[in-house]
Amino acid sequence: MEIFDPTVAPVKEKILYTPRPQNLNGLRVGLIENSKHNSDVLLLKIADRLKAKYGIEMVLLHRKESASDYVTDEAIDELKQKADFVIAGIGD
Repeated sequence: MEIFDPTVAPVKEKILYTPRPQNLNGLRVGLIENSKHNSDVLLLKIADRLKAKYGIEMVLLHRKESASDYVTDEAIDELKQKADFVIAGIGD
C-alpha cells in the first residue's frame, strides 16, 4: 500500500522590519482594525492615550473587511504616506 503525505516543509522567509522610532513625540499613527467586535474601540483608546502622553496624531483608521483578510496594497501605500508607524489590533 502506498500512502500519500500531503504535508510540505515550511518555507522560511526573512522579514526586514522597519527600525523603531527613537521616541514617539509628535509622530503620526495609522490604525488597522480587523472588524472584530470592539477592535476599533480598543485601537481608538490606545490612540487617545498615545496622544495624551506623546502628542501623537491619529491620521488613518483602516478597517479590514474581515479578520482573515490581508491589508490591501492601496491601504499599505496610504499608511506609508500618512503615518510614521502603524498599530494593528484585534477584538473579541
